[in-house]
Amino acid sequence: MSSLDPAVSDRLKRTADGLVPAVVQQHDTGEVLMLGWMDDEALARTIATGRATYWSRSRSEYWVKGETSGHRQWVTEIRLDCDGDTLLVKVDQEGAACHTGDRTCFDADLLHQGPGRA
Repeated sequence: MSSLDPAVSDRLKRTADGLVPAVVQQHDTGEVLMLGWMDDEALARTIATGRATYWSRSRSEYWVKGETSGHRQWVTEIRLDCDGDTLLVKVDQEGAACHTGDRTCFDADLLHQGPGRA
């Protein structure tokens, strides 16, 4: 069991179930890969090992990304947003990030594409 630095823990604003959303981004391209959930333990494990560790809300257990699939995430940087309620985890992704086998969890459904600014 890892212990999160109290100075970091004190800055986190968690959901009612003690979790913080973690937006996961490919470190060199900026591609958004997925959204995971972390509690203090998952964040501490991620920092200690350099491997992205999340809390599975569906299975109620910790999981290290790629432990069974081989699609590992090697953490290069972790940032906390200005409100303290979202983490940005920059990784070097091996293979697919999505459980469907897609590179990113955001490949499937384009809901809207605006005209942008001229």
